[in-house]
This record gives sequence, structure tokens and C-alpha cells, in this order.
Amino acid sequence: MMSFKKAGKDLKLPAGAIWLMTSISEYKGKQELYAKQSPQILRALVEMALIESTESSNRIEGVTVEKKRLEPLVIGHSKPRDRSEEEIVGYRKALDLIHRKHNSLDISPETIKELHRLSHAETGDAGQWKKKDNEIIKKNPDGRVEIIFKPVSASLTPGAIKQLCLTYKHSVEQLKYPALYAIAGLILDFLCIHPFRDGNGRVSRLLTLLVLYHYGYEVGKYISIERIIEQSKETYYEALQKSSKYWHEAKHDIEPWLYYFLGTINSAYREFEQRAGNVKSFRGAKTEIVVQAINSQVGEFSLSDIERVCLGVSRDMIRVVFRQLQKEKKIICLGKGQSARWKRIG
Repeated sequence: MMSFKKAGKDLKLPAGAIWLMTSISEYKGKQELYAKQSPQILRALVEMALIESTESSNRIEGVTVEKKRLEPLVIGHSKPRDRSEEEIVGYRKALDLIHRKHNSLDISPETIKELHRLSHAETGDAGQWKKKDNEIIKKNPDGRVEIIFKPVSASLTPGAIKQLCLTYKHSVEQLKYPALYAIAGLILDFLCIHPFRDGNGRVSRLLTLLVLYHYGYEVGKYISIERIIEQSKETYYEALQKSSKYWHEAKHDIEPWLYYFLGTINSAYREFEQRAGNVKSFRGAKTEIVVQAINSQVGEFSLSDIERVCLGVSRDMIRVVFRQLQKEKKIICLGKGQSARWKRIG
């Protein structure tokens, strides 16, 4: 599509993008080593990533549920009680499909519609292309609504998605572009087409996970890429806005989006290495995850701060680790009660 058309035959990547691609490839080479040396940690990370990815991707779209309901819905397969919970369960089903069957899922209109059907809770217009033209708008602080991008029209959407899938497939088969560039181009073009009435962001993040799997980049299985995007969503929207300008004419600048995309994947791998690559004890997997979260803190922190980055680990377990590290004189409590602050020693 447009990002592949613009690249042409003589793709020249900036030095910064090449550096990021090299860094990501080096991390990729260590995946198997981590799997062998710390399988318990990886099993715990898979569970945490599933919860974080489901929560963050839906929260970006404005879909939220009670904290206490999140884990039962994602891990415990609890029955949803309302529309928001149905969408949480739907996204978890889409993630399950990708994790289990990524090798048999090609990049096609059918796969894209299936990911939308599942993540949109299989209701309403789930799995159907938009029937009306849509616009990307921005609400300014003064209340003004600004149109920042007009996606492909509804009438041209089926053909545009088909063309995007064919162009991407051709680029892969002909090895025309570096894999990570091809993935970034695919996701940018998908978002510019904006093929669904609602839920395009969620599908784009599912597509990212799927295509990374196809190239052997498995970091999204262990670290939530959706959470990293949520934490940097202002930069995400800024990069997307810059790179979508003049997209329809294939005169857009893909670099802002490429840098954001590569930076996100590199950050995920860096976090993966910190969590799985530096295991120095034989403690339980979840205990080790809490310890690593504490060791990554700068200055004072609270139990709630650790709980936020250790989804899937109970508050009681976190308290146990706090008490043990306090006994070992590795952390010190600076107050009393639920809101007490803590600090690492040394």
C-alpha cells in the first residue's frame, strides 16, 4: 500500500532506525537462552502480559472494568456481566488465538475481520467493514473539534485492505524490505485505512503481535506491548499524526512512526531482558518478579506502585516479599499504613 509504494526500490533507512533494528535483532537472539534458564519466570510473565495487554489495549479505547474483575475475566475465564467485560473477554480470546495459532494465521482480510470480531465481543458490527465514512478527530482543551485525518472511504475500504495484504505479502516473499520496516508499514497503512467503525486501534495492536510472531519476535508473549503503547500514548498519537500527513498521495514521512514503532519493540525487549535475563536466585517466579520490580524503583515507592507493575501477583504475595526484604535489610519503610512509602537500602 502507500508506505510500501513510497519506499520504492531504493529504501534508505536513517542510522537511528538501523541501530534500533540491530538492537531488537540482538535481543531476539537471546529469547531461547531466557526460555532455558528461567522457565518459571517466563510462565509468570506470560500470565502477566495477557492481563496487562487486555487491560491496556481496551483502556486506550475507553473500555475499563473494576480491577478486582480483571484477572478473573482474563485468567479465570469468569463470565462477563456487562458490555465492557464482554470486550475484555473478547480481546483475551483474540490474544489466545494469536498465541496458539499464529503460524496458521496469514495476513489477509479474513484474519483482520476475525480479530475484530473477537475483540469486539462478537456483537453489533463486529467483523464487518465500516459502512459509513469516518474521520480521525482531536478535541482541543477549548472544546473545538479538529479533523486531523480522513481515512479511506467506506466504499473503497474492502479493496484497500485487500491491496494492503497483497502488497505486504509481496514485500515479504520478495524480501524487499527489512522485516521490522515491513511490519511498521503494514500497521501504519492499516491505521490510515481505518477499516472499522470502531476498534481499529485494538486490531492494530493484535496485528502487531501476530506479525512479530511471524518473524520470530516473541517478546509480545512475555511483555505487554499494549501497556508500553498506553504509557506513551501521547507520543503514539503524535507519531501517527505526523506520518499520516499526505498518506493518500504516498508522500507521507514514515520516519516518525517507524522510530516510535521500533522504540516500542526495543523497550519491550529491554524490559524482557531485565525480567528474564538477570535471574540470580531460585526463588519462586512471582517472588522474583516482585523483587525485580522493587529493584527497578528510583527513590521512594509504595506497595501500590509495585502492584501496578506486577499484575497477576496478589497483594498478599507482594506484602510477603516486602516483609522478607525488610527483614534482610534491603528495603526500609518510611511510614505506616496502606500509603506508606518504602526505599531501597544501598
